[in-house]
Amino acid sequence: MSAAHEKSDAAVEEKQVAPSYDVLSQVSHAEGVGRDYELKCNLINRCFQEEIGFGRYQWQLFVITGLGWLADNLWLQGLAIVLPQVQQELNPVRVEYAVLAEFAGLIVGATTWGIMADLIGRRLSFNITLFLAGLFGLAAGGASNFVTFCSLIACMGFGVGGNLPVDGALYLEHIPQSHQWTLTLLSVWWALGQLVASLISWGFIANFSCNPSIPSGQCAKSANMGWRYTLYTLGALTILMFICRFFVFDVQESSKFLVAQGRDEEAIKVLEHIARRNGRTITLKLEDLQAISGDTTSKPVPNLSTNVRNAFSGISHIRPLFSSRRLTINTSLIIVIWGLIGIAYPLFNAYLPLYLSAEGSASGSSSVSETYRNYSIVSVLGVPGSLIACATVDYTRGTGRWHIGGRKLVLAVSTMLTGLFLFLFTTSKTTAAVLGYSCASGLTQNAMYGVLYAYTPEVFPAPHRGTGDALCSALNRIGGLMAPLIKIATTPLNGSVSANTANGPVFVSAALFIGCSRLDGIASYRNCG
Repeated sequence: MSAAHEKSDAAVEEKQVAPSYDVLSQVSHAEGVGRDYELKCNLINRCFQEEIGFGRYQWQLFVITGLGWLADNLWLQGLAIVLPQVQQELNPVRVEYAVLAEFAGLIVGATTWGIMADLIGRRLSFNITLFLAGLFGLAAGGASNFVTFCSLIACMGFGVGGNLPVDGALYLEHIPQSHQWTLTLLSVWWALGQLVASLISWGFIANFSCNPSIPSGQCAKSANMGWRYTLYTLGALTILMFICRFFVFDVQESSKFLVAQGRDEEAIKVLEHIARRNGRTITLKLEDLQAISGDTTSKPVPNLSTNVRNAFSGISHIRPLFSSRRLTINTSLIIVIWGLIGIAYPLFNAYLPLYLSAEGSASGSSSVSETYRNYSIVSVLGVPGSLIACATVDYTRGTGRWHIGGRKLVLAVSTMLTGLFLFLFTTSKTTAAVLGYSCASGLTQNAMYGVLYAYTPEVFPAPHRGTGDALCSALNRIGGLMAPLIKIATTPLNGSVSANTANGPVFVSAALFIGCSRLDGIASYRNCG
């Protein structure tokens, strides 16, 4: 069914706005939100759809929020890329502890910044996360021992962990319904993050690294600067992204967050500012919003002490996500899916350079340059995966033209194919087969994430969207925390992998993806497909 003829029961943003307050008063009450808030959001939705449109401001926001998605995968893959060289130089007991540290930071960051977005606003969380990630990422490149390295990586994870739950919510709340397909397209930036990280590492690590034949602990720092140069570059890029966000682009607070806080006057000013940036004017007035609640006063901007007190009341945004049977099912199901994928994805991708190196050694080709060349090829295939997700889900939704499957079908099929290709990866006997199945899984994984990232913000009511996204992201990171533990249990004590031992964690990853596809297929929640 076309999304133009289907209503979302969970997110007020997805509803068609009625033409007048009299008609609005008859709109059914949405689950998890107050009636007044729902009616105000309907007016804001209509303002975006009919008056503001999708213009200069939205395209710039697409780029700025996209940089946040790029940074998330930039660092997730950036750590995976440098692990072989970190192991060779710093000689840790288990190199997997670095991934463990990263996901510990990601868990705290995803939870903290997502909930803070609902309590103190999207804008502050949106700006500060990249600064923290870039600062500690740069510092990690100068670590002199493995404990320091892991500590700095954990702090980097705390910063970058807030990007996805905050950026997706902020972007969704600034676009008209007719262009919500661009939320799926936003996942292209996530795929580009892996590509950028792989190309940077290929240039540095392939030329400034110890020979793979040198035993761990005997590789001198001066001969192994490639991984440090890589982290310096990634950190500098992240700081540059922060500068673009904070100093170049004037990010506006979400108007829907503001009306949820009773700050109607500020919400109107935000809408007027965005309209001017697009060369438009709006007819929505402050009186229209105040007529709904009957309150002609706007709440003042909260001060720092109020924000701090609010930060400890996050439970008030969790309960509404389970306020009805449908919302309980929706919330629980999407969180479980995120958690399982959180284990499966890093179990393969966080150690892909190690797997590629091991398979290369088994086939007689263990060149560092060839390993990172292959990794770059796999990264390239992630970009069309996101484009495929966008095209098959909702690029033309509501236009009456072709429409394929919907989100539920695309999510289930792409997840199942990812598991299938990873199973085939474990049977590979040649370098060509390893590369081929890695490329295929890279394409389907990014298609899967493209759908999942687009769907998740839409299933939660806007006043609690940041918290809902935070719960999903946090459980996803908790799953990621389990990935290195599984790898530790399935590989030798020194953390290295061979062509045979690599199959254990990959097999577990494949099985989890297949299980997730089953959940996607039997899911009873409604979607926009």
